[in-house]
Amino acid sequence: MVQGFSKEPGTHGPLTEVSPEGQRKIARWAAAIALGGFLFGFDTGVVSGALLYVKQDFDLSSFEQGSVVSVLLIGAVFGATSAGRLSEGFGRRKALGLIGVVFIIGTAIASAAGGYLMLMAGRVILGLAVGAASATVPVYLSEISPTKIRGRLLTLNQLMITLGILIAYLVNLAFSGSEMWRAMFAVGAVPAALMVAATLWFLPESPQWLISHGQADRARKGIAALTDEATADELVARAQHRIAAEREKRRRDAGPGEQGARKLLAVDVRPALVVGLTLAAVQQFGGINTIIYYAPTIIQQTGLNASNSIFYSVFIGAINLVMTLAAIRLVDQVGRRIMVLVSLAVMAVSIFMLGLAFVVGMSSVLTLLFMVVYIAAYAGGLGPVFWTLLGEIFPPSVRAEGSSVATAVNWVSNFVVSLAFLPLAAALGQGETFWIFAGICILAFFFVSRYLPETRDRDPDQIDAALQARFGRRPDRGPTKAG
Repeated sequence: MVQGFSKEPGTHGPLTEVSPEGQRKIARWAAAIALGGFLFGFDTGVVSGALLYVKQDFDLSSFEQGSVVSVLLIGAVFGATSAGRLSEGFGRRKALGLIGVVFIIGTAIASAAGGYLMLMAGRVILGLAVGAASATVPVYLSEISPTKIRGRLLTLNQLMITLGILIAYLVNLAFSGSEMWRAMFAVGAVPAALMVAATLWFLPESPQWLISHGQADRARKGIAALTDEATADELVARAQHRIAAEREKRRRDAGPGEQGARKLLAVDVRPALVVGLTLAAVQQFGGINTIIYYAPTIIQQTGLNASNSIFYSVFIGAINLVMTLAAIRLVDQVGRRIMVLVSLAVMAVSIFMLGLAFVVGMSSVLTLLFMVVYIAAYAGGLGPVFWTLLGEIFPPSVRAEGSSVATAVNWVSNFVVSLAFLPLAAALGQGETFWIFAGICILAFFFVSRYLPETRDRDPDQIDAALQARFGRRPDRGPTKAG
């Protein structure tokens, strides 16, 4: 046993024992893979500042402004639903490289847009890449992560998302004086090119994918570079045995001919599917992206001008990043479940107070304070932990499909909220709309307290047993633990 890594069977990937140098190598791989998360954050955040100037140049109506934001999410839904097949068919590394190419194409079209329709086309293509990246990155990270640091590496995805959002806000601020919204979009080509380069010359293929696709020798060679030959042989043999057992169980439970995402409907997978889809929807219907996408617009409505609005949105992005860093430190110590519960509770209170600030006309300072507390609560819990859970709750044999479907639901929910927010705020009032989000956070708190087990330091069999127990089903495999 090396550096305290367990030899428990049934880990998320074959890597359970890695030397200190191997850990550092994996961390570098994880940072390169998480560039997909950075682009996810950048391309969803950059539009918040660009929109203040695009609407003037193209004379956009309120609906057209909302559609420039939300059309990316339509593309993301299709990108997410296709990501499972893409990464299963081509491998995680090649899939990530292809996604990077799509990012570059979408960025070029959006930056060169001569009108509303061309801008919409560029945003749709960017959405395809964003959705595919959001489904592929957690799976890829999960399958290269040793068990004891899996939470930290999976949370790295959310860190890069928040870093991407913050950089987008800073780019918006840098170009706000000249109103160069095309340059705001164009900056995204740089990390996209880096991601493509990493997949060509730096990143290895997921050993889990290699073993499950009959390339055990390649997987063994890669693992041996992180451990030693004997350990690599043992880990690959164990992974092969587990994959064969899971496939046999899927075949029995799902019936003949069940393929792809249909395997998610197997009886023993349904608890994971319910939890994954519910958390995916809650993460958006809790209201987070009304703040991320429309922060400058919301702040502008408190009486500040456009430049000041962008400046204060940078502060919100910085809080988002700082709290995500805190979550990375806590996720493998405190645990996923308690972090989500605390996060939802504080989100509910703070967004209720944000709504009250608009209803009674509180000062800009108080309004910003409630926004900051809400962002901090989200970034310190539900935001990063959702992506961690997405790489943990599904059995390895359906992880790519499960991540793909849950991510698609996340983007559908994102689309609905972002498109409906401005019209709903106009009809009900901005404060009253925030109160709806507060109510959703409260309902989500009770769902999580009832159905989400702790996943920290557990292998897939233990997570599955805990899920089955919380849904009132008798677990038929693996040891159980409280929680």
